[in-house]
Amino acid sequence: MAITGLLLDPYFSATKVKWILDQHEGSRDRARAGKLLFGTVDSFLIWHMTDRANHVTDATNAARTMLYDIHKGAWSPEMCAMLDIPMEMLPEVRDCASDFGVTDRLGGETPIYGVAGDQQAATIGQACFQAGMLKSTYGTGCFALLNTGDTPVTSQNRLLTTVAYQLDGKPTYALEGSIFIAGAVVQWLRDGLGVIQTASETQALAEQGSGNVTLVPAFTGLGAPYWNPDCRGATFGLTRDTGPADMARAALESIGFQTRDLWEAMRADWPDGGDAVLRVDGGLSANDWAMQFLSDMLGAPVDRPAGLETTALGAAWLAGMRAGIYPDMDGFAATWAHEARFDPQMSDADRRAGYARWQRAIAATQAV
Repeated sequence: MAITGLLLDPYFSATKVKWILDQHEGSRDRARAGKLLFGTVDSFLIWHMTDRANHVTDATNAARTMLYDIHKGAWSPEMCAMLDIPMEMLPEVRDCASDFGVTDRLGGETPIYGVAGDQQAATIGQACFQAGMLKSTYGTGCFALLNTGDTPVTSQNRLLTTVAYQLDGKPTYALEGSIFIAGAVVQWLRDGLGVIQTASETQALAEQGSGNVTLVPAFTGLGAPYWNPDCRGATFGLTRDTGPADMARAALESIGFQTRDLWEAMRADWPDGGDAVLRVDGGLSANDWAMQFLSDMLGAPVDRPAGLETTALGAAWLAGMRAGIYPDMDGFAATWAHEARFDPQMSDADRRAGYARWQRAIAATQAV
């Protein structure tokens, strides 16, 4: 973690690359000869879009491989040697707004100017450019990033230290917390239990729920701050009266509870954050009930932007800024506007009681 900012987990690329190389005799020799390459999805796309002319990536994607030294801004010989991964197979690392090559796949010759990882691009799209700004994206999972400026903060609470973005050769760092199951818990209600037909139904159902059921959606283990890939989901507080409304409410509450886990870990790691406002995006952020519960559980305002597709917006701004047709960072930040703000309405006593119920459920789930 001191080198990469990451925890040892199969979630990241490095151990997968090692396993692939271990399975195929002679693969490391091919890699050293330049006949076998590795890269994240952006590298793969650029490689093919430039007709195999450019094997490149950006600092944010490199930082997700568990092979990149986020302090030196270069691939780590130590990590590569430890996992026996030839450095010759790794892509060249560039800024998020840079010249990544030219493609003719879009009609004519089109430069590729902007590249960023999914959550880093969302951080940019949310204009979280100042240290202390925090965003959380709610898709299948949930990913929260806290901008810590030019300081790479080493987490004491099992969060990740990552590159939020890199411009003009200067990295900006973030603390990141990853939740594996967020919107996917609503998909489970629909496809697994069959208690809803559309995700939008959960809002009305949650309003009718008792609040006595606690769902820990560890369907694929738990992410930050627990990083327990082996535990599985559990439900507590079931009675004969439990119905679809209770399960819908418990599912949406689990997203707020898990975000509170990340919030507490971030505040402990970086107490300079002060009274932060959480900027949210992603499909699930359209659910008013879930966002109000999130604000209640954090005891802090939650801002939902006018446009929820902030990942695409962030990547587009990088390319447009590099091309000189979009405003600079300050100009782009000035265009950000919220469509809705959710302020906490829950009492401190109810907030403490609800979160204590969640913590008991988490402890019991991991004890199995």
